[in-house]
Amino acid sequence: MIVKERLMDMFARMRKFSAQGEGPGVYRLAFTDADWQARGYLTGLMREIGLSVREDAFGNVVGRWEGTEPSLPAVMFGSHADSVPNGGNYDGVLGILAAIETVRSLKEDGFCPEHPLEVALFMCEESSRFGAATLGSRAMLGELSPDDAKRLTDRGGVALYDALKDRGLSPDALGKPLYEGDVKAFFEVHIEQGKVLEHEKKSVGIVTGIAAPTRFRVKLTGSADHSGATPMPLRHDAACAAAEIVLDAERLATAEQEPPAVATVGVLQIAPGVMNVIPGGAELGVDIRSIDGATKKRVADKLKDAVSEICARRGITFEIVPISDERPVAIRPAVLDFLEKICREDGGSYMRLPSGAGHDAMHWAERVPTGMLFIPCRDGVSHNPEEYAAPEDIVNAVRLLEKAVRAASRKNVTFA
Repeated sequence: MIVKERLMDMFARMRKFSAQGEGPGVYRLAFTDADWQARGYLTGLMREIGLSVREDAFGNVVGRWEGTEPSLPAVMFGSHADSVPNGGNYDGVLGILAAIETVRSLKEDGFCPEHPLEVALFMCEESSRFGAATLGSRAMLGELSPDDAKRLTDRGGVALYDALKDRGLSPDALGKPLYEGDVKAFFEVHIEQGKVLEHEKKSVGIVTGIAAPTRFRVKLTGSADHSGATPMPLRHDAACAAAEIVLDAERLATAEQEPPAVATVGVLQIAPGVMNVIPGGAELGVDIRSIDGATKKRVADKLKDAVSEICARRGITFEIVPISDERPVAIRPAVLDFLEKICREDGGSYMRLPSGAGHDAMHWAERVPTGMLFIPCRDGVSHNPEEYAAPEDIVNAVRLLEKAVRAASRKNVTFA
C-alpha cells in the first residue's frame, strides 16, 4: 500500500539537501556536495528496501529487484534529484521517490514480479550547471563522450570531466553505453511544470510526446569605447546586437504556431559591465524547443541567420558555440493505451498532453516502450521555490505508477 505519511517524510528530508545561504529554494546543482548527499540518501533508501545497488561511470545509480526470472528484460522507472538554482522540491524528486515507494509498497504487499524491476536515479538532468540537460541518461545510453565532458563547463570554469573525476567517477569510460542488459519498459512520473492539468481540472496527464532543446551560445565581440566620446554612428555596441538577437528569438518562435515552438535567451552577459563604457562583448545562452524536430531546426537556423545579419550590420564579430541538439520523441501508441487503461480503471480524471520540457524519459523512448505520467503543480510554477504539488496528487500518481509497474512486470503484458 502506498503510504502518504512516508512519502511526505521523504520529500521533507530531500528538501534539506541544499546548499546553505544560496536562496529560499532548493539549491542542488549536479555533483555539488548537496547533490552528492541527496544521492547518498536515495541510495540508502534503495538498499533499505532490499534492492541491490550499482553505479556507473557517470554516477547514475540503479537499484535492482531480480524478480522470479532475472534473465528477462527489466522494467525500469525513476528520475533525477538535482535542481536548478533556487528551485523547488518536486521537479525530479517526485519521480525518484515515487519509484522507491512503489517498490516498497509492492514488497510489503508480497508481490513477486516476473521481470526484474529497476529503480534509476539519473545524475545531472538539469542544465543549470553545465549548460546541457539529461546528461546522466545520455551517458547511460552511450550518447556522451569524454570530449563532451571536457567541453562542458560551469560558470566557474570547472569541466564536467573534472567534476566527475573529483567524485571518484570515470569520465574516460564515456562514449559507450554504460547500461548493460535489456529494458522491457521505462516509466517516469513528474510534475507537469505547466498549467494545463490545473486549468482542465485533471489529476493526471498521460504524456504523448516530449519536446527537446537545441541549445547554443552566441559570443559577440564589438568595441568597448568611451560612452561619452563615441558618437552613435561610430559605435559597435555588443549589448545592442544582443538585444536584437533576444527579440528575434522571441519573434521567430512566436511565428511557429502548428506545431508550436518556444525560444528562450536565459543567459545574457555583458562586458565590461560598467556604465561609462560601451559594451564590447556579450554572450547569450539560447534554448529553442518544440515537439517537432523540423520546426525546432527551422527556428534555430533562422535565428543563426539573424545573428549573422545583425552582426554584419553593426560591425560586430560573432561565434556560435553548439551545446546540445536533442531529438523530440513521440510516445508509442501501445504505451499510451496501456497507461490510459490503468487511469480509466482507477477512476480518476486524466487527459493526454505533450510535454514542453525535456526529461530523461525522452532518451529511453527512442529505444524501448516508454511512458510518462504528469501531475499538476500549483499555478504551473516550477524551477522556483514556490513549486508545489498536492499530497493527494502525489499519492495518486504513485498509485498509478505501482499499477503500471505491477502489470508491466508480467510476461504476458507486451507493448507491441
